Amino acid sequence: MSLSVSDLSFSYGAKPALDAVSFDVAAGRFCALLGPNGAGKSTLFGLLTQLFSSADGRIEIAGHDLQKAPRAALAAMGVVFQQPTLDLDLSVRQNLRYFAALQGLSGKTAETRIDAALDQLDMRQRAGEKARGLNGGHRRRTEIARALLHHPKVLLLDEPTVGLDAAARQSLVAHVHELALGGISVLWATHLTDEVQMQDDLVLLHQGRIRARGVTGDLVGGQALQDWFLAETGVAA
Repeated sequence: MSLSVSDLSFSYGAKPALDAVSFDVAAGRFCALLGPNGAGKSTLFGLLTQLFSSADGRIEIAGHDLQKAPRAALAAMGVVFQQPTLDLDLSVRQNLRYFAALQGLSGKTAETRIDAALDQLDMRQRAGEKARGLNGGHRRRTEIARALLHHPKVLLLDEPTVGLDAAARQSLVAHVHELALGGISVLWATHLTDEVQMQDDLVLLHQGRIRARGVTGDLVGGQALQDWFLAETGVAA
């Protein structure tokens, strides 16, 4: 498995946020981490990226134990956080060059990887534009391209479509599904059922616990995903 989470728990003081969470994401799979606001999705992402730490549970990324070999584990991961992190006064290419340098990439190697990542997200034609002038969807594509520069095995995206219109959301979801088809493992956190496809793996997180996991179509049977989600959580998507 490219990503494996086992018996992971976390509390904010006396308030439990995650309770014995376990799931896997295989290579080349798009896994939707679906749950209403407050389910614990961002807490889980904080643990996966070592913003938080917990003595309870185990996280493996590309075969590396995050607690025992954090540098190797984190190096195998690309992350797009919920809050935008581009430098708006730099161009798309300059943003990617800066990140490439942080990853120890420079010269022709960096430019080759930047061009390849921009091509994957259909952003090469905007490489010279300042990030400030991009719409929300293109800014997100730029952040995803940046997260791919070091050739991660796992791509984490925490509610990446927040603030985007329906067309931009649909386009971004389609692009990331294509990345999974190319072999990368994707963990996509969302509370929106229309971002999940029937062939996707699905982990339903509610009130800090895994309520269901499996292939989406198998879990919902003949129901609409939105109806199944409402029945499982009591929350409308």
